[in-house]
Amino acid sequence: MTADLSRLDVPLADLVAEVAATTARKKAATARILTAGLLAEDRHQCDPADHLFAALPCPHPEACSTDADYPEWPAQVAALIARSENTRRTR
Repeated sequence: MTADLSRLDVPLADLVAEVAATTARKKAATARILTAGLLAEDRHQCDPADHLFAALPCPHPEACSTDADYPEWPAQVAALIARSENTRRTR
């Protein structure tokens, strides 16, 4: 048994026009998303309090941690890295 697909047939010109319209919509949506992201990044770059945030640790070095505060940290990080690499190899 074969289905009659003639009622589903679309003229090539209509198909080309629909593909072009879909492509244009996707490009416009992508442009809007990229523009919104770039504008958000620009707003961040122009943050008037950015220099204050960057200077926070400077006046209080005693409040900052050092390597001596966490002597076990390098070994823990090395173990996590090794576990991650082993997981990737076994996938």
